Amino acid sequence: MKADDHDGCVLVAPQNFAMVENGIYRSSFPKPEHFGFLTALNLRSIIYLCPEPYPEESLKFYEANNIKLFQFAIESQKDPPTPIPEDTVLAALRVLVDVRNHPIVIHCKAGKHRTGCLVGCLRKVQNWRWSSVLEEYQKYAGLKCRQRDMKCIETFDTVSLTQCLLSIMYRYLGYGPNRKRLLYGEENVQTPKSQATKV
Repeated sequence: MKADDHDGCVLVAPQNFAMVENGIYRSSFPKPEHFGFLTALNLRSIIYLCPEPYPEESLKFYEANNIKLFQFAIESQKDPPTPIPEDTVLAALRVLVDVRNHPIVIHCKAGKHRTGCLVGCLRKVQNWRWSSVLEEYQKYAGLKCRQRDMKCIETFDTVSLTQCLLSIMYRYLGYGPNRKRLLYGEENVQTPKSQATKV
């Protein structure tokens, strides 16, 4: 995917780039040739779903552009496949649905399986029909659909995330004159810009 910016320069998007929802995007691993495209998105955050360390060049780019990196270490497919930890998926979803982190990009290596798994769990929270969730996953996974991913999506319990969202809503709404204040206990905790938040 390519686009021209206002200076006429060609902006190159990472493979498998797409909009999931307004302010939420998915893609493969962004490389230096994609930095211009990422800049045009005015990103605040990136969710990285692999255990491997992030390249130093990319970390410097994110720091320079005030982009926060959240890393959730989900191992790649193994034989026999190991289940994807639901607590890791839940933690990633909590970051994903927090509008303070938007615009945000979700990625793994190819932007297919682990990314598709997280997006699929988001769709469950959005009450998508299973057939539609599966269709979207297969669109990006192609012929390499993984039973482990589909099992993770199918069995993901949306109740925990729903309770988290309700808690956020109650804190945001509040009561009386403070009803519009967002009261987060972790709000004053800052992560170094060049270092990912790992789970």
